[in-house]
Amino acid sequence: MAPTIIDRMKSPFAHGRATTAPRLIASLFAASFVLAGCGGGGGSPGVGANPGQTGQNPPPTIPVTPTPPVTSTPPTAADLDPNTLGNAFTTYWNLCAKPRTGLDPDGRPFPDKQGTLLDELKFLRAWSNEYYLWYNEIPNTYKMADFTNPIDYFNVLKTSALTESGQPKDRYHFTYTTEEWEKLQSSGIDLGYGVTWKRNSATAPRTWIVSLVEPGSPAAAAGLRRGDMLTRVDGVDFVNATGADAVNRINAGLFPESAGSAHQFTLQRGGVPYDVTMTGAEVRVDPVKNVQVLDTPTGKVGYLSFETHNQVSEKELVDAFTTFQQAAVSDLVLDMRYNGGGLLYIASELSYMVAGPDATRGKIFERPLYNDKTALQPAIPFLSTAYGFSSPNPVRAGTPLPYLGLKRVTVLTTAGSCSASEAVINGLRGADIQVDVIGSQTCGKPYGFTPVPNCGTTYFSIEFKGANNKGFGDYADGLAPTCQVADDLSREIGDPAEGLLAAALAYRQTGICPPATRAREVKMDIVRHPAKEISIYTRPRP
Repeated sequence: MAPTIIDRMKSPFAHGRATTAPRLIASLFAASFVLAGCGGGGGSPGVGANPGQTGQNPPPTIPVTPTPPVTSTPPTAADLDPNTLGNAFTTYWNLCAKPRTGLDPDGRPFPDKQGTLLDELKFLRAWSNEYYLWYNEIPNTYKMADFTNPIDYFNVLKTSALTESGQPKDRYHFTYTTEEWEKLQSSGIDLGYGVTWKRNSATAPRTWIVSLVEPGSPAAAAGLRRGDMLTRVDGVDFVNATGADAVNRINAGLFPESAGSAHQFTLQRGGVPYDVTMTGAEVRVDPVKNVQVLDTPTGKVGYLSFETHNQVSEKELVDAFTTFQQAAVSDLVLDMRYNGGGLLYIASELSYMVAGPDATRGKIFERPLYNDKTALQPAIPFLSTAYGFSSPNPVRAGTPLPYLGLKRVTVLTTAGSCSASEAVINGLRGADIQVDVIGSQTCGKPYGFTPVPNCGTTYFSIEFKGANNKGFGDYADGLAPTCQVADDLSREIGDPAEGLLAAALAYRQTGICPPATRAREVKMDIVRHPAKEISIYTRPRP
């Protein structure tokens, strides 16, 4: 029997089992392409490689499976058979070796109670045994007595199987500090400079280019622009540095551990270098930008750039679609090129606002498919009213959503379009809406997980796969573009002359893709923490 649901934190989890708020979080998973822990390029250390720091936003590293010391301690019954542990939530949840004291961000006492390291390890093993999608593939060769912290133990609680291509079957297994995770979800607050990078490699020689600058952020105040290239960090040659000390200095500058930490950067714009100093801060990220109505020879086209499906975005999307509805747009370009995911209920609401009631009536948006220990769960419908997520500017729960009733929509994508963003494309196609994808293959995150907080750390482990109304959800290699077009870093997002948007506007009129070029085959990836490439599955209100 699961613990009673309580309304306290903003990082809830689980169907019908213990949760800290009335909604369920899941994911369609994080990228392995973000900053490598090490290796490659002749074995040079990787920028962003900071395996000891799992919660700071970034570094976006996926922990390397640790090798615990070999001891003579015999395995326990729980090591060999996790079924002997019982229920994770009723027996071990919130029993902590170092309980937090004081109040959480909501002003309520932390749920932590005095426990032991073993309690934390048993919680992880019992939870994984019950809910991990491939629970029967977790090795039973690891002994809890050999581990000195819960994160290292969590990192081995996954399948070791490989895919046919030789890649790990599970590449999406990571942690985040609960404090930072909650700030990111409920307030859109991000610790850093307000700049998003695209990169070719974590190892030398590196090319990192500014892709987004958040208005009002330290990066904006310093004058950074889309397309600028990073060359030095705190005096270290960013492009070519290989030594461990140099790479550590670069990481410390790129990913400040606390607000108020100042660092020096050299960038190039048009081949001309310039120096700036940026101070780390808690940056409020605006998820919906560049809302505009474009007049074209074939009618009015709505356009918006959408960066994350978080709670803040609900009201902003409603406002944007109200604008489009009042302007009587006949088409829509939805720019999700850097959208890593977020709330699946937001994705459902967005899809309904695109398609309207006639196309979605009687159809599901997405159905989560779990392991054989979990009963079939309710599908997510196309939501016609607002859920009413908590945010600084919320929309009232139950508010009817504006809609356009379109039969076709154009979505702009890159390899950084993940999770809930892919669910929008897949969900609309399941309702027979024509979705033209302009850009690059999406990242491919058909799996889901429920972030689980315990003792100040939130754990992310694969639990399900999502499928649309037609039962399709097999896009682990990503969703292919209708037209392959490169991300144009030479122009601002929202500029009708920018490569992706220009191609989308042309394709909707002519049905002809622009000719491919060699430059468009160069792969660059978004730098971000895996927890930013998620979907959050919200529990329906009673």
